[in-house]
Amino acid sequence: MGNKMSTGSAIIPEGVGSVVYDQQGMKHNHQIKSGSVHSQRGGKPVNQDSAVLCQGYGSEEGILSGVFDGHGKKGHLVSKAIKTRLPLLLLDHKNKASSSHQLNCEDESDESHLKDQSCSSPNRNRLLLQWKEAFFNAFKQMDEEIKMVEKVDYSFSGSTAVVALKQGNDLLIANLGDSRAILGVRGENGVKAVQLTTELKPGTPEEAKRIRRYNGRVFSLRDEPGVPRAWLPHAQSPGMAMSRSFGDLVMKHYGIISTPVITHHHITSNDLFILLATDGVWDVLSNEEVVSIVRGVEDEKMAAKAVVDAAVAAWKIKIPCDKRDDCTAVCYFLLKKDQTQAELVS
Repeated sequence: MGNKMSTGSAIIPEGVGSVVYDQQGMKHNHQIKSGSVHSQRGGKPVNQDSAVLCQGYGSEEGILSGVFDGHGKKGHLVSKAIKTRLPLLLLDHKNKASSSHQLNCEDESDESHLKDQSCSSPNRNRLLLQWKEAFFNAFKQMDEEIKMVEKVDYSFSGSTAVVALKQGNDLLIANLGDSRAILGVRGENGVKAVQLTTELKPGTPEEAKRIRRYNGRVFSLRDEPGVPRAWLPHAQSPGMAMSRSFGDLVMKHYGIISTPVITHHHITSNDLFILLATDGVWDVLSNEEVVSIVRGVEDEKMAAKAVVDAAVAAWKIKIPCDKRDDCTAVCYFLLKKDQTQAELVS
């Protein structure tokens, strides 16, 4: 088996706008209208985070955004590969699902076709199921491709992922690990935060149950009493803080999986923006603080940077003796900021 991952390949099909961050910096192929990406290295020599924001993905108004938080000695290579490869895999599996459905429709008799008009008029639920299936298959293939890399040892290196896909008024979120996605939602008393994901950590009862079923261990160290980690059966290693990830090949035998938790949100006129960030941000900022920061920026293109800058400052105050984690955020406005402000005032 050879190296099937290529971090130098195209990120998304031609004509789709994107902003991409990895350890080599920010890359644009053309301007994103209503979103931003920003990342800041923490206390380690290399920033292990990567991120992607794609406009025109899957449909003319489609949006794909994601943050990927690497860990272990080669974690930065895992997150970099994911941000390059996963958007292509997802779209490829979605196209396969659509083609399969079309073939099934063509094989049906005229009588059965009359009973199911969804073949000629694709409906929302079917499309959502296709995208959901594509997420599961893309995540599975992504992890398989990481396993096939021969030149880099990913035994104890990996990456989390949280990916949000907007198609029309539907938002699908695929979560793998301990990054987070939130919405800024307009309410009676201003803009509030709505959390879209739940962190998948070894301390979560169902996650711990699975890890132990595969003979992995879950416990906290004495100097981290409130931080359950995942360990090998007979070694004080590796101490994973997340229960699902890409890579981490050894721990895949002991209950760590790469299957995402997928949730759906129907977008309304009160949903103003979506923000995804790695745990370096959420370790020091609450959902409400992040929403307040985003609402306070004058230029929506500066939203992600404002959140990361605030997280960096908060680390210095709240956890001054600890090595600051890498901090990365992606923000996309579902409603233009100037339009939002006008409606809030009126």
